[in-house]
Amino acid sequence: MKKSSTTSLLMLCFALYIILMTLKQSQFFSGITYDVRVVNGFTDNSSLALVIWCSSQNNDLGGRALQAGDDFSWSLRTTFWGATLFHCTMKWDQKRRSFEAFRVQRDSHRCGASRTCFWLVKEDGFYFSNDQVNWKKDFSWSS
Repeated sequence: MKKSSTTSLLMLCFALYIILMTLKQSQFFSGITYDVRVVNGFTDNSSLALVIWCSSQNNDLGGRALQAGDDFSWSLRTTFWGATLFHCTMKWDQKRRSFEAFRVQRDSHRCGASRTCFWLVKEDGFYFSNDQVNWKKDFSWSS
């Protein structure tokens, strides 16, 4: 009788595991979706666009020329292994800077419950926010 009870308990646990994995499958195996938005926050660049080019190891998003107030946005899914990384290169006048626009280890928490990461590029540097209200300067144009 004990063997039968143990077998039944194991089968029940296995069935519950399968049910839970089915419910979590899309998030667990195909990742979590995040939105990234980079905004040209320059106040006086009407004649010079901010040029941006973003890519990951598997996805080249291409380049854009952003006038003041314009933005470049995309959605991404994290990988099962947590290695999702998007780089962007910015050019404005004689300045050029590459940075990690999304790195899952860094941004999975700081992008907030909305899973949205905002970047504001200004004359003095690059600012991050998860709500477009509270901005924190992450780095300057110079290394």
